[in-house]
Amino acid sequence: MTEQQSPPGEMAAAESAEETGQSFKVTLYEMENFQGRKCELTHESPNVMEKEVEKVGSLQVESGPWLGFERQAFGGEQFVLEKGDYPRWDSWSNSHRSDSLMSIRPLPIDSPDHKIHLFENSGYGGRKMEIVEDDVPSLWAHGFQDRVASVKVLDGTWVGYEYPGYRGRQYVLEKGEYRHWNEWDASQPLIQSVRRIRDQQWHQRGCFEGC
Repeated sequence: MTEQQSPPGEMAAAESAEETGQSFKVTLYEMENFQGRKCELTHESPNVMEKEVEKVGSLQVESGPWLGFERQAFGGEQFVLEKGDYPRWDSWSNSHRSDSLMSIRPLPIDSPDHKIHLFENSGYGGRKMEIVEDDVPSLWAHGFQDRVASVKVLDGTWVGYEYPGYRGRQYVLEKGEYRHWNEWDASQPLIQSVRRIRDQQWHQRGCFEGC
């Protein structure tokens, strides 16, 4: 994605949160295991270093979900942060490539429904896979190869992963159309597992672990 573009839903994140009545709260700690200086956020922060912490060593999501980023201004690797405790960086990074979390924003969920179309080629060409109200830990197990070059999100908010079992880099897919993989900030058309992102508004537990 070029710096001039924004993924579907990002520019209207604050407005969507207000319209759906969602509340967001996350506490960032400078050290692991919720130690050291801390700061509480209820709105997006393009540079968490401007707050009271010099580094994010752990965090607690009281209400969310949130989307964290490796770099300032919502750039770099993405980290989905649902309700729960994250005692150290590798509890939110499935790729284990970076321990940096430099910016963060709320991730509004505007519907209890989930429906997504995955396409083999860019521009919605080639083989197609439709997923409705389900999490898929392996696209291969459903007869779909790992190449996902374009996506249409019809309902809900999803996250795709590089590897089976929800591992590797995370790519958040909000409602909208993505004609090319660089529109979800990927460097190659590689997605091998996908799941729904849910919150407390529509689902009581509102979390990935244990749902």
